[in-house]
Amino acid sequence: MKISLKDNVILLTGGSRGIGAGIAEALGECGATVAIHYRNSEESARELAQKIGNGSKAFQADLQIPEACKNLFTRVKETYGKVDSLINNAGIALEMDEEGEFETWLKAWQQTLQVNLLASAILSREAIGHFKQNGGGRIVFVSSRAAFRGDTTEFMAYAASKGGMVALHRSIARGLGKDNIKSFLVAPGFIQTDMAQQFIDQYGEEYVIDDLALNELTQPKDLAPTICFLVSGFMDHATGCSIDVNAGSYVH
Repeated sequence: MKISLKDNVILLTGGSRGIGAGIAEALGECGATVAIHYRNSEESARELAQKIGNGSKAFQADLQIPEACKNLFTRVKETYGKVDSLINNAGIALEMDEEGEFETWLKAWQQTLQVNLLASAILSREAIGHFKQNGGGRIVFVSSRAAFRGDTTEFMAYAASKGGMVALHRSIARGLGKDNIKSFLVAPGFIQTDMAQQFIDQYGEEYVIDDLALNELTQPKDLAPTICFLVSGFMDHATGCSIDVNAGSYVH
């Protein structure tokens, strides 16, 4: 079965590097036009868009600013005339000391919830309104195994934000299926990216691999085919599902 995403416009947040870049390349190989969101990595995003082709472009937005999230969707929609799928991939994992200064702790929680959860909620809200007017669409949430099994206390806010994403995703799937709007969630574990390197540096790669059922860390390319399949239409009757792609480190 060959996946074709020709004529599909897909908005991918956090698409300039790491997991996002791997997803973007796979979508492009399937023929999709990818609106690659980035915050700071303009050169990387533009080079990736050019490499993918199919009319793909880079779009800057700071997801820490609620209005910027709303404007991002509007700009992509106005550029292409439509959006077929939204992939909420952007995320941050801020390490915090539970016994540290309250203001520092609070700021880290607020920033994490804004980028990981509220930005996804705002973008999903905009997508839902657009999809209702255009016959439907698909939303994919890139969550984490931490949403289901928790994380270390240093990354408690990260786990909580990803857990909120699960509830958001399931609510969309349950409430909007009759509008032909489908929602899916993927739960990675450790993916070999710069974002995960902070934890690897702290605890060691052997510690991380010992937690897996397999002998190697998951790569972005291991996650990307699942995302392509979810936005293709072949998985529509799995709306509401959560798929583990984390080397068997947590099966729920």
